[in-house]
Amino acid sequence: MRSFGSGSGAPWEQGIRPHGRLVALPLEEGKGSVLLAFHKPFGVISRFTEDASGRPTLAGFGFPPRVYPVGRLDADSEGLLLLSDEARVTRELLNPGRGHPRTYWVQVERVPDEKALARLAGGVVIGGRRTRPCRARRIEPPAALPSRTPPVRRRKTVADSWLELVLWEGRNRQVRRMTAAVGHPTLRLVRAGIGRLPLGDLAPGAFRRLNAAERALVFAR
Repeated sequence: MRSFGSGSGAPWEQGIRPHGRLVALPLEEGKGSVLLAFHKPFGVISRFTEDASGRPTLAGFGFPPRVYPVGRLDADSEGLLLLSDEARVTRELLNPGRGHPRTYWVQVERVPDEKALARLAGGVVIGGRRTRPCRARRIEPPAALPSRTPPVRRRKTVADSWLELVLWEGRNRQVRRMTAAVGHPTLRLVRAGIGRLPLGDLAPGAFRRLNAAERALVFAR
């Protein structure tokens, strides 16, 4: 693995901010458009403009110039967020008619039974509209997932469990509203993949430039 370094004004292939300090790998010049994978931490707003409440934004992570988020993750959600300087990427991935999959790991209160999973998979009514069918299954707690800061608040008398949901649409706070509709409020929400590209071992607050093979995974259905 190449050692970390920094370059004044250079675009970055990977950036990590350990303990508030940014270190980065410089990109080779002349490689054209940029598509970055970023592990958005809990509490960060998915935009570059200053937040009126003073919450941290994308401006604090040292991204190369002229990139913008492709879609968004709520401040209280974590995981894979793409950033790009290509308008085509946004058109392709956010077009509701194209049915592009997103994978989420969801920690919920209690353990959903098969009936609740079937309701999630078949679609639930939120905001007067039924969600599209999705894939829903119980999973073991993701072993490689870092602990959250701040930690999830749990009730000592209430068990929790993890689900994997694969959605082909992206309505406002959809996953949280879906799990609440079947009686299992969301405690923690992590986007674990876009298309067939997984979050992998990318650390919270880190980003890297995707290579050609990884770009293909993003657009894969």
